[in-house]
Amino acid sequence: MLGGVISVDLALRLKEAGLPWEPASGDRFVIPHRDMDSDVFTLSDMTIEVHDHPTGQIIGFNGTTEWALDSVDQPEACWLPAEHQLRELLGERFTRLERRDVGEETVHRVLLLDAEGADAFEAPDAADAYALALLHHLSGARGGSVGTEGATLPA
Repeated sequence: MLGGVISVDLALRLKEAGLPWEPASGDRFVIPHRDMDSDVFTLSDMTIEVHDHPTGQIIGFNGTTEWALDSVDQPEACWLPAEHQLRELLGERFTRLERRDVGEETVHRVLLLDAEGADAFEAPDAADAYALALLHHLSGARGGSVGTEGATLPA
């Protein structure tokens, strides 16, 4: 997996939770459920572009490396938000990111603070910790402190 990019499984969970995606140059995405989950594509002004049509957005593949794909409807793609995008989506709720060494492993903890209180979300990778925090926010769930089901990814 690319550094700073969440897993496809976590991206699908965010999509199912209602995370909106306005495709922009540099965004990474996958096309799930077509035996292509491990193929990460990047929107680019030259090779992979978003085209607006009356029926919705189409992602067009203009390069030779994507010869097997002409285009795909944008809702069929699954955005893999980068760490900085996840942090921006958390907005003012985001308090800080902590990195701790636990034995031989590193744990990243995202701390959120809002009117409901403080929450913490841990994962081995910072991007995954941000994604867990955003997933929690999108679900409308209360709580979420470390130790709550879904707030921590296995190491």
